[in-house]
Amino acid sequence: MTELLLLIGAYLIGSFATAVWVSKGVFGIDIREHGSGNAGATNTFRVLGPKAGTFVMVVDMLKGVLAVRLSYLIPAYDSPEQLINLQVGLGLAAVVGHIFPIWANFRGGKGIATLFGMVLAIQPLVALCCVGVFLMILFLTRYVSLSSIIASIAFPVLILFIFREQEVFYRIFAIAVALMVVLTHQKNIVRLFRGNESKVPIFKNRKGGKDGENNPSY
Repeated sequence: MTELLLLIGAYLIGSFATAVWVSKGVFGIDIREHGSGNAGATNTFRVLGPKAGTFVMVVDMLKGVLAVRLSYLIPAYDSPEQLINLQVGLGLAAVVGHIFPIWANFRGGKGIATLFGMVLAIQPLVALCCVGVFLMILFLTRYVSLSSIIASIAFPVLILFIFREQEVFYRIFAIAVALMVVLTHQKNIVRLFRGNESKVPIFKNRKGGKDGENNPSY
């Protein structure tokens, strides 16, 4: 019963619709009606700028961290595997809450930042390795979607072959994460192949201008 209540709490934490509330409360718009229509950090970066995007990204990450930390409200576990399994369940509940937030008519984001916060709370070193992959791809391409996809694929590779995680449920979870990210980015993948995926204006391009200046999708 306690675990069920914690899972509900994790879902409610994930349902904190950061991008929606920031866009409405500060800018007077609904982020879901602009840009890609996604209520996440990437679309916030594109539509509202880096300050709002960074704030949304950090808060969405903290949702995943906080959801996992709910596991420590239970004083003892029969085994380390039981703790890991509950933490994964709590993190996934927060991700589901982010994607289908009860506080925002069940229209949320893709859950990447919240998913990262979850992994950061469970295995910080793995999370930091994934961040390294993400930033490297972002620096080379300036595509957040492509960076997210490759970083998510790196996650099970790290778990299975580098860190050699022995917990079966966590290994399955890592593979499922990669598949989920790929599936939720199908439209982005199509745009990447067509060459019309939006770039995030974080780095300067090779011609000296800022990203997005010649990109009409902004």
